[in-house]
Amino acid sequence: MLVLGFESSCDETGVALVEVPAAGAPQLRAQALHSQIRMHQAYGGVVPELASRDHIRRVLPLTREVLSQAQVALSDIDVIAYTQGPGLAGALLVGAGVAVAMAAALDKPTVGVHHLEGHLLSPFLSVDPPEFPFVALLVSGGHTQLMRVDDVGQYQMLGETIDDAAGEAFDKSAKLLGLPYPGGPHLAQLAEQGDPTAFDLPRPMLKSGKPDFSFAGLKTAVLTQVKRLGEVPTEQQKADLAASTQAAIVELLLRKSLLALKETGLKRLVVAGGVGANRHLREQLNAACAKRQIRVHYPELSLCTDNGAMIAMAAAMRLQRGMASLRPGAGFEVRPRWTLGAA
Repeated sequence: MLVLGFESSCDETGVALVEVPAAGAPQLRAQALHSQIRMHQAYGGVVPELASRDHIRRVLPLTREVLSQAQVALSDIDVIAYTQGPGLAGALLVGAGVAVAMAAALDKPTVGVHHLEGHLLSPFLSVDPPEFPFVALLVSGGHTQLMRVDDVGQYQMLGETIDDAAGEAFDKSAKLLGLPYPGGPHLAQLAEQGDPTAFDLPRPMLKSGKPDFSFAGLKTAVLTQVKRLGEVPTEQQKADLAASTQAAIVELLLRKSLLALKETGLKRLVVAGGVGANRHLREQLNAACAKRQIRVHYPELSLCTDNGAMIAMAAAMRLQRGMASLRPGAGFEVRPRWTLGAA
């Protein structure tokens, strides 16, 4: 069975093809991705209308590229998957519309996929896939959550952010430091040259005893420090503040993940989402979990960002478990706001 997946929830257009064997794990056959970062840089953030229009321009050429890589014809596709939500409504409609129209033309079924479930299951595409059950740290620009995962569709929320997500804390702090969009990777790069102990920044809710997060207070503290540095801080001061900010975010993610693992008694952690690519976070998690005989799994770096492979993979794993309909001709709806527990 061949599953074609479309991702268009925000500012990446992703298309991928996953093969579902009669027995064994699904395998990625081909993928193509276009990032809109350069287009949105002029505005300092994602412009929804521009994002939607760019998805329209990119999705069919990317589809042709994927089919060419895999050396299959469009008629060979068995199931078409798409991101149903959450995300930008207009952007979601592009992927959903193309997927459903293509499926209608081919008389094939469609599967709507939860964007976060795609991230959650993306490590199953890696060379070191996890096994159920595990604790998942979903950490991105819009979401920071800890979940117990017993199988596909069996998710128990353990903790989440009460305000900003970790990715927002990275991006907003970077903007305060005058770094270009997208801020998180630039802040992490600048932090490599700084002293993470130079600024005493808060770790909100660190000692709350619950695996919930808060990052708004940290962002405010960064703003206060930026004002204290004056209009023209030195490059070293900026690097030190970047390093201190990253250290605070990473410590919160680390300590809360360890708390969730302790509460559940599980010995396996999956880290997914864009912030999961952060080198400092991976080093800290690997070191702390190694001391506790806990296995840590990540998606490949190329799969940390939004991509079609994770959408096709999530659909494939649901299909293997009989959790998705194979009836052609289904309509569609997008769900810009959609909790993972309701997927």
